[in-house]
Amino acid sequence: MSIVDFKKSISDLSKFIYFDNNDYLREKTSNPLKLKQLIAEAENLLKINNEEDKYFLYGTIGNLYRICGEPQKAINYLNFCLSYALEKGNIRNEIVTLIRLGEALKYDMKHNEALECFDEALNKCKANKIDAYLDFALQHKGKSLMELGKFVEAEKCFIQAFKLREFKGDPTLIDSTKQALDLVKRLKNQ
Repeated sequence: MSIVDFKKSISDLSKFIYFDNNDYLREKTSNPLKLKQLIAEAENLLKINNEEDKYFLYGTIGNLYRICGEPQKAINYLNFCLSYALEKGNIRNEIVTLIRLGEALKYDMKHNEALECFDEALNKCKANKIDAYLDFALQHKGKSLMELGKFVEAEKCFIQAFKLREFKGDPTLIDSTKQALDLVKRLKNQ
């Protein structure tokens, strides 16, 4: 399989990945076998592709391991991505990887480390005037805070993310944040 074919095959991920309403909207899969096959294909591609493809592959494998419920493996792959982004001085990749690493840490029940990653991503977005990822950093920070029972702080993050996502106009992102706002309001009122 080529990297192009692999990228086409992961475009169907949304068909078997969902947000679990009973587990703080964590991403889960309805088809773990398919996810494991994609991981195996990506790991095989690591052996034959160039440096830029490796960053993409390591990040994808990290995300897939997180969704498969193997956050430690995800953390290992995402730490490689972060080192690569830092080495190359690519601030956008660094921000994206910090958010992904934060999610993997959250799934590994390391919420405080996750929050540090999200805050670092937010700070780098602001310092470098990169608004494209602010909503993602806020959304994921909010989810981590929600899991810690810090509902007021979580809600503030979700409200900020919602405003940014409304401005972007992406219905999928807007819906995702609406779900998070609904959940945090329910949890606050319990």
